[in-house]
Amino acid sequence: MDNYRFILSGGGTGGHIYPAIAIANELKKRHANAEFLFVGAKDKMEMEKVPQAGYAIQGLWISGLQRKLTLKNVLFPIKLISSLITARNIVAKFRPHVVIGTGGFASGPLLRMAAGKGIPCVVQEQNSYAGITNKLLAKRMRKIFVAYEGMQQFFPEDKIVKTGNPVREDLVAIKSNREDALRFFGLPTTKHTLLVVGGSLGARRINQFVAQKLDFFKDQDVQVIWQSGKLYYTAYQNLESGQVKVLEYLDRMDLAYAAADIIISRSGAGAVSELSIVGKPVIFIPSPNVAEDHQTKNAQALEKEGAALLLRERDLESDFETVFSRLMASEDERRELSVNIKKMARPHATKQIVDEIEKLL
Repeated sequence: MDNYRFILSGGGTGGHIYPAIAIANELKKRHANAEFLFVGAKDKMEMEKVPQAGYAIQGLWISGLQRKLTLKNVLFPIKLISSLITARNIVAKFRPHVVIGTGGFASGPLLRMAAGKGIPCVVQEQNSYAGITNKLLAKRMRKIFVAYEGMQQFFPEDKIVKTGNPVREDLVAIKSNREDALRFFGLPTTKHTLLVVGGSLGARRINQFVAQKLDFFKDQDVQVIWQSGKLYYTAYQNLESGQVKVLEYLDRMDLAYAAADIIISRSGAGAVSELSIVGKPVIFIPSPNVAEDHQTKNAQALEKEGAALLLRERDLESDFETVFSRLMASEDERRELSVNIKKMARPHATKQIVDEIEKLL
């Protein structure tokens, strides 16, 4: 049998969407006649990114709980009931053989309804500190794919399979050469290039800081490819110049990584997994506003292995120029960081996850 039906659900950020797309692509490779349906939140970026990847998606009227009392929180019970009803109808109509969740609140109603009907369900948890949706669903899941040790504090140990995080297929083997990549971005091929990525929506503090440091980068003779993110692009697009390329979103991450000599990034799980495979020198600036400060823990794990540099937001003003100048001046340090971060890579995570899903079919 090859005409399997798969539902994949996860979203809100690229960290949930891209693993789901990577898993779908691998399943499609193995089962050419399979049908796929994604389920996401109506107003989130998956409604745009999933169709771009060639898959159908249906949206639920759902959003996460806010930390303070807002109208969104008042509406949450209504949205949840609506989403559960919609999810039940989607499952009944599509009749999936397996349902796969990759985190984010939109996956909750869908997985809850599918598991309740006895359909095999799995989740993939990207972070070292599990998300609330995956924790709530854990007991109903057949398998839970994780990237870090010690996840039995969140999930039943007998369901955990350590695979690493799926990454976009075009990153597993970056074939683009540096010169072609720089020409794609309209930049000279003779200068060192810094890539700044703060996630799909953007990182406010990183954007503010990069804007302040453009003259410093110019003095260092470094050109910049700067993904400001959807929320901040209009505030920074006027800073574009012959040496600075400002983009709302990078559709060709493979080319951005190929062009880069040094990368500045947040240290969410997806970013760490991708950058380990890319193997370029990285300065991680963790977001301090995440559960259990897990981005700092992710970055510390790499720093300990000599695989990346870590700068906390509070230390940027005092330490950044010294650290960056040293890195630019030392080809040996850049090479060492590249070699060490590649040792952390798990390029076969997607294949291993799909191997485990196939056992359920």
